[in-house]
Amino acid sequence: MSDVTAPDLDAAAGAVDLARGVVAAATARLAEVGLDDHQALAYDLAHAASAVEMGSGLLGYGARGDTEGRIACAFVADAVADLAAKVFGREGDWGVEAGALDGARAFVAAYRDPAFLAALADDEGPRHLDADFELVQDTFRRFAEDKIRPAAEHVHRTNADVPEDIISGLAEMGGFGLSVPEEYGGFAGGGESDYLGMVVATEELSRGSLGIGGSLITRPEILTRALVKGGTEAQKQEWLPKLATAEVMAAVAVTEPDYGSDVAGIKVTATPTEGGWLVNGVKTWCTFGARADALMLLARTDPDRSKTHRGLSMFVVPKPRGEGHGFEFTQEVGADGGAPGGGKMEGRAIDTIGYRGMHSYEIALEDWFVAADNQVGGEEGLGKGFYYQMEGFENGRLQTAARAVGVMQAAYEEARQYALDRQVFGQPIADYQLTKVKLARMAVLIQASRQYSYEVARMMANGEGALEASMVKAYVCRAAEWVTREAMQIHGGFGYAEEYPVSRYFVDARVLSIFEGADETLCLKVIARRLLDRQKAAA
Repeated sequence: MSDVTAPDLDAAAGAVDLARGVVAAATARLAEVGLDDHQALAYDLAHAASAVEMGSGLLGYGARGDTEGRIACAFVADAVADLAAKVFGREGDWGVEAGALDGARAFVAAYRDPAFLAALADDEGPRHLDADFELVQDTFRRFAEDKIRPAAEHVHRTNADVPEDIISGLAEMGGFGLSVPEEYGGFAGGGESDYLGMVVATEELSRGSLGIGGSLITRPEILTRALVKGGTEAQKQEWLPKLATAEVMAAVAVTEPDYGSDVAGIKVTATPTEGGWLVNGVKTWCTFGARADALMLLARTDPDRSKTHRGLSMFVVPKPRGEGHGFEFTQEVGADGGAPGGGKMEGRAIDTIGYRGMHSYEIALEDWFVAADNQVGGEEGLGKGFYYQMEGFENGRLQTAARAVGVMQAAYEEARQYALDRQVFGQPIADYQLTKVKLARMAVLIQASRQYSYEVARMMANGEGALEASMVKAYVCRAAEWVTREAMQIHGGFGYAEEYPVSRYFVDARVLSIFEGADETLCLKVIARRLLDRQKAAA
């Protein structure tokens, strides 16, 4: 097979159609046998469907030029080959005949050929951003290069806090106001640019560092979207301008020791008291919980546990700033809008192998008073906290995909440069076919992930794309693990040394399939279920 094989988008579209047919058959089969008793099938189906939809979405990008077409064909070929591996020997489970994908065999052979892939090793392809978004990219990339990257290794190795000058610098750039509506002091105008701008900015910050860059703007953004969805006008006027300027930095307190993705079962309670509520219980994996000025906290306000998620309400919980690796606060009488005094909040840092800087905490609350004005939505918002949270979390999944793209991009750049510089057996390792193929697959995965993130951003701007946001998160975060692993492998022994940043990218990437919806729960409870719902609606 020649390395000048031209892209064939018609054949790519045909391969996508065949793959979609297999996904549809498996969805129908799952509807017959039941998801709960066939979780392995549901999990594989969710990932396969995600890859197929990404491949379909990439066809438009592929039509924009020769390099773009090659990237699209390479990605689709990989997605179909991966699907074929899942189905092989399990055709009965998937509801298809043996050879269901044989019609794509020649296409896969052509565009997974090592000679074809090797030619893509140094060609990432253009992003095709409009001028306004190119400016966003350039602005946040410069900030990441100048401020974030120089601090990233020190913070990672010493498990230090996010430097304050990064927070203030991002605030000056307007980074915390990207999702805050203009009427509340932010830059969101209510259109496509709000979502796409956030994706572009998040990728560039994450390219600098996931721990002290890419995640900084996520937590305020989650609270912002929850407040826009359900907050009273007074709450919007109070909190959104402060979030936009970083006067208030937020953390999210939803997960509990016994309840992670199973939010409906949470135990932390908020009970009425004079002037507000008393919160009791323990939250965990509360990232940025010490430095934050306020927690977006989900608590049970209805003691009838049979109401599950309908008994949950959301609160904006003000707190003092902490630093280091733990904190303990006691409320004074009259604090925070009339606290009776004596309420306690204690945070214990959870040490992690990567994703350092923001720190995650287990936070115990004992009779912590929250003023009535801080219960999101007031009387109308009681019992709706789960839905307000999901408003923020669905976009958080898209942002997590953008973070994954940034980490992958950084790893790819390091691996490519190292391969050019490193001599093995008398020549740079970049000259070896295997290295070229690895770098090519990295470039293809990154561009496919980036372009689909753009597409999902446009969907969400139109009030759609909830399923696709979960799909892009599931696929791209797993891809980031492969890309960073191979980047480390290209470095050889030095990849395992902390002095090279690629080791940080590897341990940072590992968290991406865990937070913002663990991969298994996302696939089983969201993607597979929504695929079944679509199948049922179509039937």
